[in-house]
This record gives sequence, structure tokens and C-alpha cells, in this order.
Amino acid sequence: MAEEAVVKALHEQLFSVSDAHVYALFDGASVKELREKLWQHEPEHVCLWRGEMEPDIAEVAPYLVELKPDAEFTQWVLEKGWGNHWGIFAVSQSDLRALRQHFRRFTMVRDPDGRNLYFRFYDPRVLRTFLPTCTPDELEKFFGPVIFLAAEDEAPASGLPATLLRFSLSEGGLKRDEVGLAAT
Repeated sequence: MAEEAVVKALHEQLFSVSDAHVYALFDGASVKELREKLWQHEPEHVCLWRGEMEPDIAEVAPYLVELKPDAEFTQWVLEKGWGNHWGIFAVSQSDLRALRQHFRRFTMVRDPDGRNLYFRFYDPRVLRTFLPTCTPDELEKFFGPVIFLAAEDEAPASGLPATLLRFSLSEGGLKRDEVGLAAT
């Protein structure tokens, strides 16, 4: 569980852009109680995968969820999810449906043998490795309507990550900011 000061600093960073929506992209495989919490708190959300799914598949699917600044669900995400690679955050002017359509394009990739594979870009460990490898054109396509993406940094051996990685586009390239969240 994240410290209160870290949760507060994380909240301030995520909700720092006025008139923008804050979303979490969750890896259902990493958040065991996600569907239960979505049902309980009813935040606006959509699955990134299309169609009807068997319950066991729906449990591990990726979900895009709009976070509200004062919602109990948001507090739960920041307190319990930080440091547990539950997912990433996206800040955008776009609504939930438009952002789902945008991110759906990246859920599948082809390997060198032409096989389709799931691409778990919403895992912070994947995102922080993937983005620096992208060309400027790839970054433009990936960010699309996103103002910035945010993810937890690697955790030190002795605890939870105290750094938020904030990714955005700057002059056609990737801008990576490290934001300290520890209490000052």
C-alpha cells in the first residue's frame, strides 16, 4: 500500500491538466479484484478487447477506466495499485470511447514469423521499455490524442517506487520526465 504522501503527489500529477480526462489502462491479469471493483464502484470503463468473452478471459483482459479526482475507486487505485504494475495512466482530451478506439490498435502485434501476439503495452514494465525504442513516426501514432502517459518506475529492492515516469511528445521525440513522489 502506497504512503499517503505518495498517493497525494501521484494524484496531483495525474490531475494536473485542466479540462483533461484521466484514465487508467489496467492489465486485468495483474489486478485480481478489478472486475469486482468496477462492478462495485461503477466508474465509466470499457474493455480494450472486442466482443463477448468467457468469464476467465474477461478476468485477464485489459480495461480502460476513467478516473475522477474525488472518487473512491481512484483512491483505491492509487493506494493499492502503486508499485504492483496494475497498469498505466493516460491523460487526454478525448472521451472514453475515442481513446478505446485509439488504444485498441496496439493490443496485437506480429512476431517475425507473422504470428499475432498480444502486446501488453499497458504493463508499466513493458511501456517504459517500449517507448524509448520507437521512431518519431511510431511515437506520433502511439500517443495520438494522449497528452501524456504515466507509469510507475522500477521499485527499489526495499519498497515501492517513489518515482512517476511521465512520457509525452516533445519536438517529434519522446520526453521522459522522472517525477519524485516522496514526501518533502
